[in-house]
Amino acid sequence: MQSPLFAHTEVQSQDRYALQNDKLLRVSLNGHEDILARQGSMVAYQGMLEFDGEYQTGGQQRARAMTGEGLSLMRCSGQGTVYLANLAQSIHIVDVDHDGLTVDGAYVLALDSHLHWDVINVDSQYGISGSGKYNLAISGQGKVALMTSGQPLMMQVTPEKYVNADADAVVAWSTSLRVQMQSQTSSSGVWRRRGNTGEGWELSFMGQGFALVQPSEMLPPQNAMVQGQGLAAQFGMGQQGVHGQNQGNAWS
Repeated sequence: MQSPLFAHTEVQSQDRYALQNDKLLRVSLNGHEDILARQGSMVAYQGMLEFDGEYQTGGQQRARAMTGEGLSLMRCSGQGTVYLANLAQSIHIVDVDHDGLTVDGAYVLALDSHLHWDVINVDSQYGISGSGKYNLAISGQGKVALMTSGQPLMMQVTPEKYVNADADAVVAWSTSLRVQMQSQTSSSGVWRRRGNTGEGWELSFMGQGFALVQPSEMLPPQNAMVQGQGLAAQFGMGQQGVHGQNQGNAWS
C-alpha cells in the first residue's frame, strides 16, 4: 500500500513531552512518573500503559461544585508512549516554574502528576470588585500542555507596559502578575457590552510576566451555542452568557 499518509510517521524524540504535530501531543512514560491527562483525550498508545480516573480531594470537589471550574483528569502510568489530543485544538507545552501559572481549566490537556492545582476566584485572589472569574492556579515545577483555538498570541507584560485582553480570549497568565477585571462602557450605552462595540469584560495584567491569548472568544465550534439574550448574557454572565451556554460540551 502506498499513500502520502506514510509521511506522517511517529516523531522520534528524547523529550518526555513532544509534539507529534501542532494538534497531537506525544508523551513518553518510563514507569516511574505518571502524568495526568484530560479524560477521554487518549487517541493512541504503545507499550504497557494503564489509565485510571484521578481522585480529587474534598476541597477540589467542593470548588468544582461551587464554581464549575476544575479538571476532569485520568492518570496515565506504566512504560510506553501515549498520544493525546482534544477536538484538533492547537497544543502548546509550557514549563511551569516558581512563578506559577494561572489558567482556565478548559484549556489544560495534560500535566505532570507532581504539580499542584487549586481553583481561585480572580476577584478574591486579587481584590477586584465586579463579577468574578474562576481559574486554576498551577504551582510547582514541571510541564503543562495547553490547548488553544488556533495559534495564540503570547504577550509580555512589564512594569512599563501592561496588557489588556478580552476575558473570554485569555487562556493563561503568569501567576505573579497583578490582575484587574473591568468592563469598559460609555455612558450612552452602559447597559450594553462596551456600549455598541460588542465587547464585554476585560482583564488587565500588570507586573512582570506573560499573558497568553487565543484568537477566539468562544469554545470550539462543534458544540458552541449562540449567546443568549438579556442583560446577563450581554455581559457574558450567568446561564445565558458565553460560559453558561457552553456548559456540558466537550471542553467543559
